[in-house]
Amino acid sequence: MALAERIRILMVEDVATDAELEVRELRRAGLSVEHKLVDTEQGFQSVLGDFRPHLIISDFSMPHFDGMAALALARELAPEIPFIFVSGTIGEEYAIRALKNGATDYVLKTNLVRLPAAVERALQDARDRNARQEAENKLAETRQRLQSIYESLPDILWSVELPSRQITYVSPAARTIYGRPASAFLGHGELWREAIHPEDKPGVIEAWKRLLQGAPFDLEYRIVRPDGSICWLYDRARVIRDGAGKPVRIDGLASDVNEAVRQRQRLARLGRIRDVLGAVNAACMRIRERKALFEEFCSIAVSRGGFMRARFIEVLRNRTLSIVANTEGEGSAFAGLVASYNQDPDKAQGLLASGLRSGQIVISNDLAADEREPDRAQLTRDGSYSVVVLPVKVEGAVVAAATLNARETGFFDQEELALLSELVANVELALELEAKREKVDYLALYDPLTALPNRTLFQDRLTQALEAARRSGMMLALGVFDIERFKAINDTLGQRAGDEVLRTFAERLKVAFGDVNRVARLGGNSFGVMFPAIQDAPDAARVLEETSAELTGRPMTVEGKEIKITTKTGIALFPDDGADAAALFRNAEASLKRAKETGDRFLFYAPHINARVAEQVELEARLRQAVEKRELFLHYQPKVSMETNQIIGVEALMRWRGPDNLLMSPAKFVPVLEETGMILEAGRQALEMAAAAFREWTSHGLRAPRIAVNVSALQLRQKSFVDDVRAALGRGDSGVDLEVTESLLMEDIEESIRKLRMLRESGASISLDDFGTGHSSLAYLSRLPIDLLKIDRSFVRGMTENADHTSIVSTIISLAQALRLKTVAEGVETDEQARLLRLLRCDQMQGYLFSPPVAKEKLEEMLAAVPA
Repeated sequence: MALAERIRILMVEDVATDAELEVRELRRAGLSVEHKLVDTEQGFQSVLGDFRPHLIISDFSMPHFDGMAALALARELAPEIPFIFVSGTIGEEYAIRALKNGATDYVLKTNLVRLPAAVERALQDARDRNARQEAENKLAETRQRLQSIYESLPDILWSVELPSRQITYVSPAARTIYGRPASAFLGHGELWREAIHPEDKPGVIEAWKRLLQGAPFDLEYRIVRPDGSICWLYDRARVIRDGAGKPVRIDGLASDVNEAVRQRQRLARLGRIRDVLGAVNAACMRIRERKALFEEFCSIAVSRGGFMRARFIEVLRNRTLSIVANTEGEGSAFAGLVASYNQDPDKAQGLLASGLRSGQIVISNDLAADEREPDRAQLTRDGSYSVVVLPVKVEGAVVAAATLNARETGFFDQEELALLSELVANVELALELEAKREKVDYLALYDPLTALPNRTLFQDRLTQALEAARRSGMMLALGVFDIERFKAINDTLGQRAGDEVLRTFAERLKVAFGDVNRVARLGGNSFGVMFPAIQDAPDAARVLEETSAELTGRPMTVEGKEIKITTKTGIALFPDDGADAAALFRNAEASLKRAKETGDRFLFYAPHINARVAEQVELEARLRQAVEKRELFLHYQPKVSMETNQIIGVEALMRWRGPDNLLMSPAKFVPVLEETGMILEAGRQALEMAAAAFREWTSHGLRAPRIAVNVSALQLRQKSFVDDVRAALGRGDSGVDLEVTESLLMEDIEESIRKLRMLRESGASISLDDFGTGHSSLAYLSRLPIDLLKIDRSFVRGMTENADHTSIVSTIISLAQALRLKTVAEGVETDEQARLLRLLRCDQMQGYLFSPPVAKEKLEEMLAAVPA
C-alpha cells in the first residue's frame, strides 16, 4: 500500500476527543486517514472483520475494554495488522510488556507529534513482512514442485557438500537403481563407494579425484545391488562454486543404462563374430592343411572374437576323439572330458557328446547350472561361462567339432548362432575342398556341394547326346530348373540351410531321372536335365509331370524344419529350338525367364516369346507417354498407431491405368520404369504429388499424416539425388518421408549414409523398408540416419504359425528400441497378428486389417472422420 492511499485505522479509544486529536495529527502530517472508533470487545471484533483496517491504534487503559486484551485479540484474529498503543498512562514496564506481546510501537498522548512517523514505520514494516511471507510461500511452493519432479525422475539426483564431502541429498530413484533407500546414503557416507563393482572402483575413485581438481566427471561403471545383481550406471557431475569461485558442493545425475550397455555389448559381440567369420574365411582360402586350419581357427576366435577359450577336436576312424588345437594348453579339464568320452563313445554323456551324436549346434548359456553336462563342476571351477559346441560335417558325417567358451553367461543368442552356423559351413566347405584337393579334374567337372556334374561337363555331355540324336533322328529336350524363393530360404534360415536344400534337391533329381549323367547343377539354384529320345513336346511334358511328385511333392526337413519348395522350368527342344548345346541352353533359359514372369510351372520355348518381347516394347512406349503426360498417380495405405488405432502416417504407392483403363499391377510396370530409367522422372513426380497432397490436406484443416515415398536404387545412385528430392518437395514442411530397402543401402553404404543424412537434416524422416530380408551389417545399422524400421510382411504373415518368425519380429523390435527407432509391421491382415505385435511393443502397423491402399479421395474421407 502506497502512503498516498487512504489508510484505514481502527481506533480503540473511550475518549472521542483524544481520537480526533490523533487523526488530526496524522492528517497534518499529510496522511489520508479513514477511521472507525470502538471501545468494546464486541465492537472491536465486528469492525475488525468488516472494516479490514490497515492499522490498529489503541489506548492502553480504558474502563470497558483493556488495551492488552485488544492486542491479544488482534494477534489471534489478524496477526498481520500493525498494533500501536497511544496512551497517556503507559509506563516503561507496561510498554516493554506490550511490545513483547506483539505491539508494533507505543506513543504517549503527550507526544502525538511522533505518531505519524510511528504509523508510517508500522505500515512499512507490515508491507515488508507481507512481501517476505509471499516470497517464502513462493519459495516453499517451488521447493515442493522441485521435490515432486525429483521424486518422479527415473534417474538419481545427488549432491555432496564441500569441503566435508558429506552427502546432503539423494533422490528416491536410488531405491530402484541401487536397491537401497535414499536415506541409507545420507546415514552412511561411504555406501556409494562400497556399492561400486570391485573392477570399476579404482577408475571411479580416480575420476572423483580429478573432478575435485576441476576435470569433468562423466563415466559409465557398474554397481552391485544388495541381491548381488549388477547394474550399469552412467554418472556425471559438476562442481558448484560460490560468487568468489570457491567450491561449495558437487551436484550429479546417475542413470540406469543397463539395457543400452547390454545392446551395445551385444552389437560389439556380433561385430567380433563377423570379424572372426571374415578372418576364418580368409584362412580357409589360404590354408590347405587340416591341423593348421584348426589351429588358426582357435587363434582367431580368441584374439579377434574375444572368446575365453577355443578348441578343435577331430573324430578318428574308430570314433574316438583327438584334440587337434587348444588355446589353453595341456592338462586342462577339457582334456579329461575327452579322455572320458574315448573310454566308451556310445555311452558318453554331456554337451560335446550330444553335439557329435546329433550333428547339431549345442549351446549352454550357464554351464555351471546345466544338468546336461555331468562334468560341469570340474569344468567350471573358476566360475560359470557360456559354451557352444559346433559340429563340423563333411559329406554328411561329423568329422570334427569346435568348442568356444565365452566369459559371461547368457552370451549366445539366435543372431550369434546364425553367424556361427555360417562360420561352420565355411569350415566344412574348406574341409571338403581339402579332402578333394587331389581330385582337381573332378572339381573342374562336378559341383562340390551336390556332387552333380557342373555346367561345363553337362554341356559336353549334351553335345554328345545331340550328336546321337541327330544320327538317330530322335528329338531331345533340355530342361532348366530354378528353385523358387531360394534367396528367402538363405536369408531366413542361413546359408547352411540353403546348401542343404540344394543337396536334397540334387538327390531327388538323380532319383527321378535315374542317371546322374543326365542331370547337372548349372550354378546358384539352377539345375539342368536332359530328356533324350522323346517323341515330341507333350512327351517331354509327361516326363515332367511324372517326376514332379518326386522333386517337389513332399517337404524337405532342413535343420529340424520342414520346407516346401516349388520350381519353375524352361524347356527347349532339339532340333526345333536349337541345333547345338549353346543354342538350346540359351533358349531353355529364355523359357525359364518367361515362366518366372507368367507364373507357369514350366514353359516351352516357342515363337510367341517374340510376341512377349513386342508386348514389352509396347508397354515401355505407353509408360513413357504416361510419364510424360503425368498419368501416374498415387494410392495411399494408412499406417496405424498400435496404441491408439489412429492413422499416423501413410505409404504412397504408385498406380497406373493401362490401355483398358484398368489398374495395372505395379509388379508389372514398376520394373519397366526401373529398367528403362523412367523411374527417375516417375519418382520425382511421386514426391511432388505426395508433397502437394500433404499441403492440400493441411490447408483444408485435415489432420494430415506424413507420407512415405519409396526410393528406387536408380534414384539413390544419382549424384544429384539430394538436390532432386529437395527440388521435388519444395520449401517448408512437405510432409514427405523416404523409404529405402536395406539391400539398396548396402550397395554403397558410405555414400548412402551421406545422402540420407543430408535429407534428414532437411526435415525428412527415413524408414528402412523390408528389414530382416536383406543383408545389412549391424555395424552399419547404428550409423544409418534412419528413424523407423519396417518389418517385412513375410515375417508378420508367419508369426501366428511359426515361432521362429515371432522371434525374428521380437528381435527386430528390441533392436529398434535399443537404437531409439520406431517400428512398423507391414502386411498385418489378422487380429491375431495385431495382438502379437502389441504384446511385442511394435509402434505401428500397416495392412489390410485396417485398410488396403486407397485413392486420395477415400483417404480424405477417412481423415475427415477423425476429430481434429
